[in-house]
Amino acid sequence: MVSAATEVPSELTAELKTSDRRLSAVWVWRIVFLVVFLAAWQLAAGRLLDLFWTSSPIAIVETLWNWIVSGLLFRHLAVTFEETIIGFLIGTFLGIAAAFVVGQSELLREALDPFFTAIYGLPKIALAPLFIMWFGIGMLPKIVLAAVSVFFLVFFNTLSGVRQTDQAMVDALRLMGASRTDILKKVVLPSSLPWIFLGLKLGLPYGFVGAVAAEMMASNQGIGFLTQSSAGQFDTSGVFAALLALMIVTTALNEALSKLERWAFRWK
Repeated sequence: MVSAATEVPSELTAELKTSDRRLSAVWVWRIVFLVVFLAAWQLAAGRLLDLFWTSSPIAIVETLWNWIVSGLLFRHLAVTFEETIIGFLIGTFLGIAAAFVVGQSELLREALDPFFTAIYGLPKIALAPLFIMWFGIGMLPKIVLAAVSVFFLVFFNTLSGVRQTDQAMVDALRLMGASRTDILKKVVLPSSLPWIFLGLKLGLPYGFVGAVAAEMMASNQGIGFLTQSSAGQFDTSGVFAALLALMIVTTALNEALSKLERWAFRWK
């Protein structure tokens, strides 16, 4: 009995060590790939590649650093960040709420499915001019476009989670006299959480895409404006620097969502 009890911690420790080694190896390969890619780009820039079209990693970092020192980057990034986060929260709330409402009725789902699918099939960037006409050139059209971009991804993923809820558990709670609210809180929501987090992680980058696309069409601030302004001046380094800043922010936010997901499912 004692030996059996002591074997479990040792097995778990071995699994944890294996997982840590694998994670370390993954990060080593990521760093190696990034270093090789940047070194090849830097060596090819000005030799095999025209600097006008491709710039170089060193020139991009210099541009980014100048923007950071002058405060230009944070000023424009803060605007895009605010637009995206507000749109993301609105789109997430509406997407989850709509999925739970539609998911409770098969008839309602089948009736609305063609309309949701048709609107989802529209390129969201094509809606930007319409939103600008409706809401002006301020922050509102960027927030609306970000919210629309996030809404459908969260809605469809959450709806998939709602539809895959274990019906036997739902029937058991109904037999015990549980209300619809209790069923939603204790069965439907927990079983849908993995799908909701998937929708959030997919929707966040699209929220940034929506906000930046609207900024590029009509704005005097934000990362989209900074990108468009650099392109208008034929500043390739500036375009890459703006895109790099956006990539860093979206990656950091996605990593934060992943940590939140691991915390939410720590019981597993």
